[in-house]
Amino acid sequence: MGAPRYAAERLTPDFGFYLRDTHTLARIESPWQEIEVFENPLFGRVMRIDGCFMTSERDEFFYHEPMVHLPAVSQGGPRSALIVGGGDGGAAEELLKYRSLQRLVLAELDGAVIETARRWLPEIHRGAFDDPRLEIRLGDARPLIEAGTERFDQIILDLTDPFGPATDLYTVEFYAACRRALNPGGVLSLHLGSPIHRAGAMARIHASLTANFAVVRPYLQYVPLYGALWCMAMASDTVDPLALTATEVEARIAANALRDLQLYNGATHQAMLAQPNFVRAIFQGDAAPIRRGEVLADVYDPARMPALQVREV
Repeated sequence: MGAPRYAAERLTPDFGFYLRDTHTLARIESPWQEIEVFENPLFGRVMRIDGCFMTSERDEFFYHEPMVHLPAVSQGGPRSALIVGGGDGGAAEELLKYRSLQRLVLAELDGAVIETARRWLPEIHRGAFDDPRLEIRLGDARPLIEAGTERFDQIILDLTDPFGPATDLYTVEFYAACRRALNPGGVLSLHLGSPIHRAGAMARIHASLTANFAVVRPYLQYVPLYGALWCMAMASDTVDPLALTATEVEARIAANALRDLQLYNGATHQAMLAQPNFVRAIFQGDAAPIRRGEVLADVYDPARMPALQVREV
């Protein structure tokens, strides 16, 4: 029997973590990136892209449920939605639980992510790719949003971290285009990163949102696969998730007949919106919005850091 294999992710030069790979299921070099799927005793099947852990069978709900349901329930029940990224199908699976939803567009840059997830991650997408309400569009989502010809009740930016070309999808200019692509009363959600090791980037993404939207509400959730407390945000011109009581959230969950929720409910809706003082301080600083073409100083591209190997001794 060979030595155990470990997959390591370096979040900063000083911080990272590893998972044991007991069985590599797929390793694909697409024109855009390297995609891996492997098995881990704790997390089940895990997807990793360009050295970054993306999602796993057993903890995906820590990320997908808050990203989808806090804004969707606050909005009331979207009829049309757009997911940018999200090729693993997890966010789509959660959105398709809404009886109100008539049309969902999934705009994914890399079709290999969808095909890999379709084959190896059925416990995450749960057949979402075959739902007749879902329309898959491959390629850069920016022309779709910036054209201004389509409108949505909800937009979810389920993106890779803000380094390299993806940084342009975290800019004040892109969020302005997203605002124009929302119907009246529409909501936008996205992840901002971790307040533990990306406070500066979080503050600047938040500033880019507040430059465009009247209501911006960050919220927090620990994501085991990401190894840290994680921050997401909902933005809108009129919808405020803080306006809902726990009882009202539970009523909307029932009205939408949402099933199989492992994390989201009325109490966690309010809890995620509560901010510790150190997080409040991050957003109260004088951060500048991100402009197209900028590079964020505290977001590291794992490919540009020295390789990290984990071995047993």
